[in-house]
Amino acid sequence: MCTLEGRGNVEEWREAARAFLLGGVLPDLICWRTNGETMGLFGVETPFPPPLPEFSSPKVPPDFIKLAGAVICHSDPGRFSLLYRLLFRLMHERRLLDMMSDADVVAARQMAKSVGRDYHKMTAFVRFKELPLPAETAGRRKFIAWFEPDHFIVERAAPFFQRRFNDMDWLIATPKGAASWDGVELKSTSEPAEKPDLKDETDDLWRTYYASIFNPARLKVKAMTSEMPKKYWKNLPEADLIPGLIANAEASVMEMAARAASEPLPFHHRLQEVAASVQHAPSLPVGSHAALKEEASRCTLCDLHCMATQTVFGEGPVDADVMIVGEQPGDQEDLAGKPFVGPAGQLFNDVLKQVGLDRQRLYVTNAVKHFKYEPRGKRRIHQKPNRGEIQQCRWWLKQELDLVKPKLVVAMGATAYFALTDEQHKLADVRSKPMVMQDGQTLFVTVHPSYLLRIPEPEKKAVELLRFREDVESIQRLARSFA
Repeated sequence: MCTLEGRGNVEEWREAARAFLLGGVLPDLICWRTNGETMGLFGVETPFPPPLPEFSSPKVPPDFIKLAGAVICHSDPGRFSLLYRLLFRLMHERRLLDMMSDADVVAARQMAKSVGRDYHKMTAFVRFKELPLPAETAGRRKFIAWFEPDHFIVERAAPFFQRRFNDMDWLIATPKGAASWDGVELKSTSEPAEKPDLKDETDDLWRTYYASIFNPARLKVKAMTSEMPKKYWKNLPEADLIPGLIANAEASVMEMAARAASEPLPFHHRLQEVAASVQHAPSLPVGSHAALKEEASRCTLCDLHCMATQTVFGEGPVDADVMIVGEQPGDQEDLAGKPFVGPAGQLFNDVLKQVGLDRQRLYVTNAVKHFKYEPRGKRRIHQKPNRGEIQQCRWWLKQELDLVKPKLVVAMGATAYFALTDEQHKLADVRSKPMVMQDGQTLFVTVHPSYLLRIPEPEKKAVELLRFREDVESIQRLARSFA
């Protein structure tokens, strides 16, 4: 039997384990215990055996030293025997720690992970309370905090607080030991501390702050209790607010909705300017492209109009033999109000010029007429439209098809193919194969130019660019056959 203090000090275990290892003592022959545990009827301290020649100079991988430093802080009584078993096995299995399915390795890494979580909780949830100095006394400010860790991490975490709060004297008391800093020396003890009576004037500030940042619309109780278990709540001044905030979350959301800002969303001022400029414009011929475009500018069939700058309708000759259908406007198209003028449009134009196909003779549009995006800082990042948004916008695409009556319809990308056929096939299965649509028109499917821009590998990009050019050449040949 070997008795240790067992409060997170890896050196005491390391010295004992080294002595047993040098003596060749098998892991099953050692009973590890901590001070205060009952030795039992036959409990006898095991003396360190004399070293054996074959174990005279054990070499331990650095990864094990790091792992042991974390595991020894765990509160599981079996941590000592687990570490010694790993140490003994490492003498014969040098790559043992790389065996991620080994039961001992898994158990040790899980303990280390649990200690790491506890360390994170301590650095996140320790709250210092200031202790008043005696009257007419000047000096460094003094603070005290109480925390209840799951494991013996006080000494392990103390250097973090020394670095973070170097300019003040502090004491952190826990049931598993205490740490203190006086501006000169960082001290730690393994003796359990009693919880002090901690209250100060900043408690009300914490409550005010927490109540002001609490967002009932994003309330996730399960996530709250996972990130901050309830055992920590009782030591936080704002904890007494949490039950009430949770209980009143639904009513608070309704109040927030009633108080919602009345200012227009970003880019809507552009819509208002355009609307003001056309209020007194003469009526457009019924059934004309201009009338259809003007009607689409007021489209509210789906929610995408709320954030987009404007409707981006199709453009080109209304008697074109070829209609090009993309996915949706991009950032630049949304601002310009024209389809295919951004990077993907520039690539499309370049390939058209290479094969000698005049864009001015094509009708170019998109399956979805509003830009769907996610704001990230000052940028607007493209988001793929969902099935419902595509289906809502299909009405406008049908109007364009009925108006232009193209002989050849080109679907660029899976979204355009679904909008035109209501079918969801792999693009590779239908690409480059002319098909007959229900109205007798020919459908040709290829990739969207934006796909080519996203390919990171130069070799693959070159291959796909060549294949896209071949598709455009096929489109040109089909267009000539209809002339």
